[in-house]
Amino acid sequence: MNIRSIFRQGFPGMLLAASMIPGDASAAPLLAGTWTLVAADVQHPDGTIGRDFGADPKGLLLIDVHGNYSLQIFRSERPRFASNDKATGTPDEFREAVLGSSTHYGTLTVDPANHKLAFHISNASYPNWAGQTQTRRYQLKDGELSYRVPPRANGDIPISVWRRVD
Repeated sequence: MNIRSIFRQGFPGMLLAASMIPGDASAAPLLAGTWTLVAADVQHPDGTIGRDFGADPKGLLLIDVHGNYSLQIFRSERPRFASNDKATGTPDEFREAVLGSSTHYGTLTVDPANHKLAFHISNASYPNWAGQTQTRRYQLKDGELSYRVPPRANGDIPISVWRRVD
């Protein structure tokens, strides 16, 4: 096989493979580090803003230089299970535990020129998100990262604000 046939047969395949890369992972170091949750609000269809995860939500977002991430958001007012046994919670306890948290992990790509993040979700507490790519417009200002999540079925738009710890 000569160099001409390599380019004729192999080069188009390499171009196709490169075009399938989900984004510019090299931009991930821009956001690499540990972030703590400042706000987990929600904008309702009428424009009003509410507290999506209570008055004092807790959360952590970890991003490494390769674009791997882990994100956790919790309502701090989540009630404890009365039985102190995860396997024997009541339907209401299970409902509050699930609706009072949002967690997912995977890889993150960043497009700084267009201020877009793409979460390539490997797995999530909400199983329907596993395998999805979710894109958000973001702002990075004074050590705070903020973005709006795509609208929910009811029209609510979650808003997340994170502060860099390191």
